Amino acid sequence: MAIVGIRCDAGARTGVGHLVRCVALAEELVSRGAGVVFLSDLGGVEWAEAQLTQRGLPWHPPPADAAGLVAAVERLELDALVIDSYTLPPSHSVAVRETGRPVLAIVDGDFRGQTADIYVDQNLDSVVDVEGAVGLAGLDYALLRSSVRSLRPLTPSVHTGSRTPKVVAFFGGTDAYRAAPEIAVLLAQTGAPFEATIIGANQSLRDELHAVVPTEGQRFDIIAPTDDLPKLLSEADLAVSASGTSTWELLCLGLPAALVWVVDNQILGYDRTIARGYGAGLGRLGHLGADAVDTLHHLLTDAAARTDLAQRAWSAVDGRGVERVADALLVRAESPR
Repeated sequence: MAIVGIRCDAGARTGVGHLVRCVALAEELVSRGAGVVFLSDLGGVEWAEAQLTQRGLPWHPPPADAAGLVAAVERLELDALVIDSYTLPPSHSVAVRETGRPVLAIVDGDFRGQTADIYVDQNLDSVVDVEGAVGLAGLDYALLRSSVRSLRPLTPSVHTGSRTPKVVAFFGGTDAYRAAPEIAVLLAQTGAPFEATIIGANQSLRDELHAVVPTEGQRFDIIAPTDDLPKLLSEADLAVSASGTSTWELLCLGLPAALVWVVDNQILGYDRTIARGYGAGLGRLGHLGADAVDTLHHLLTDAAARTDLAQRAWSAVDGRGVERVADALLVRAESPR
């Protein structure tokens, strides 16, 4: 079987979205008997490193230049390379393709100069049209981990007002822009009852979260990043998160979600998701006000609104995108060079 290399990055400022979707693809490839090797800078983020070590996925530091990457590809006897990076110079993918090995590039609208044999853009309403390349575009190719896919309900959930809503708020493995405390304050300001689990990515954030005072009928449970997040989400009535790769996980689970956008590359996905009615928009982090509080209050107190969001979300992502991408990649990787 083929051996596939994955060149992606994670870090305190980069976040872990690239790594998470690459891990999802790696899981599928390994399940089919393929070998997978990561060539990645994980930025010293322990949670990110754990995603590889817990799955037995070998990991090497990324080569510094294109020649080094080609040398690593040759040494590791890779049959194909996956690239998922906003910072990797385009010369690296060019050099690998010149060896006759196929390259799959995971992109988000902007190719950032990368050339590839297969492009994957898992974003809503995306289009890939490159002469001579395979383009896999849209939510049918969303790369979701098995821990999420296994929890997808058979039918979309129906929400009732029979219990206090359970909320899960999370903002990636690093929460580099300190979204969690801002959202906790807004939740408290709704005055509506809830039981909220909020992920604090580091001790500083958790300390700040503990300082947020809930009102009557509200409860905060502040926890560190956890691999149990998919299970927590599957049991929740509402998620609050940043627009990004995790949004497709929420849709797959059929979970009503209130979204914020944090950095510019999230705007397009945020706008499209909200326009389709797949999530509720709170606005831009750092500029959230009374409208965001009103939206959260509405979702916490109106079970029918949550049911409507759940049904739209569940219908948008079927969870099989990683299978479709693996199909396309292995056809190329297993072809003679």
